[in-house]
Amino acid sequence: MPLRLFLANRQGEISMIRVEHLSKRFGNLEVLKDINVEIDQGEVISIIGPSGTGKSTFLRCLNLLDQPSGGHIEIDGQDILAPGAKVPALRRRMGMVFQSFNLFPHLTALENLTIGPVRLLGKPAAEAVSSGMELLRMVGLAEKAHSFPEELSGGQKQRVAIARCLSMGPEIILFDEPTSALDPTMVSEVLAVIRRLAKQGMTMAIVTHEMEFARDVSTRVFYMDEGLIYEQGPPAQIFDNPQRERTRDFIGKVRSLAWRVESADYDLYALVGRIEGFCEKHLIPHRTAHAAQLLSEELLGILLTGPAPHGIDLVLAYSEKHRSLELRLDSAGPPGDPLETADLPDDLALAIIRNYAEDIAYERVDDRNRLRMRVK
Repeated sequence: MPLRLFLANRQGEISMIRVEHLSKRFGNLEVLKDINVEIDQGEVISIIGPSGTGKSTFLRCLNLLDQPSGGHIEIDGQDILAPGAKVPALRRRMGMVFQSFNLFPHLTALENLTIGPVRLLGKPAAEAVSSGMELLRMVGLAEKAHSFPEELSGGQKQRVAIARCLSMGPEIILFDEPTSALDPTMVSEVLAVIRRLAKQGMTMAIVTHEMEFARDVSTRVFYMDEGLIYEQGPPAQIFDNPQRERTRDFIGKVRSLAWRVESADYDLYALVGRIEGFCEKHLIPHRTAHAAQLLSEELLGILLTGPAPHGIDLVLAYSEKHRSLELRLDSAGPPGDPLETADLPDDLALAIIRNYAEDIAYERVDDRNRLRMRVK
């Protein structure tokens, strides 16, 4: 059956994945921590975030390629982790497309599409061939039906892999970085196929590093960090107005330098050297680097007056997207802006700070005082 008719026949269904308190450990390493999400029929979910934060593991847990350590995964209200669950039948409702294509090398493109429907779904061979050719036409590869994988480019292999996935009639497709193994010239042809599926109503969850593609195709975006879905929302929120700090840093392609100060006897010269090296590495102008050094010294001088500090965290963050340098300092103590409450002998330090910084703001975060400002 052509894909457009298959999807149209399901418009009245309410297909949903519900994930509650999902966790995954590999030995002592906790990769996923208390994941709670729902994916409704017709949604296109892009999953973004730094490498090593559990994005691929999350997908593999959804279709039980990796067995979760805890939690529940429901498909249309059926818990696929419950004892007695008909896992093979439920898993067939979710197809998966991998980074490395995983085509059978000894089979032609068409044979790769027909083997599953014939052997697993019991379809007649002629019907499987007819459907397979329809799917190859959809991905633009009908002329390659009798070619073997070694005769195809990377982009063509991935398009065949998508068609093979569709040949099993899934209700949702999971894409695990489908373009990461491709030459940049071949990325667009694979993304075009995924865009077409989105327009036709296919439910998809896509781990991707293609930010513009994620913005364009998604109904929602999950930003994952440290094994959590740290923030989720529509593309306009995640890419234009992220609500949480790590999301802002990731979207802005922020590079950062972190330094911890434990006492007034900290090594100022080592800190100045690290700031200089950081700014040189990221081609930050010398004038801005000098301003960051002066601001760090003056701000630490203010924060280190009075009682012995319980650790001050200094972060210098450079946004490649906005070409701006931000300085953040977190310190312990009762609530209050340190620049207003500090007992200073004169206004010289404050004058230097105001001369070299703008957009100075105070906020209370996790029971600590935070100063943040943009370095001029």
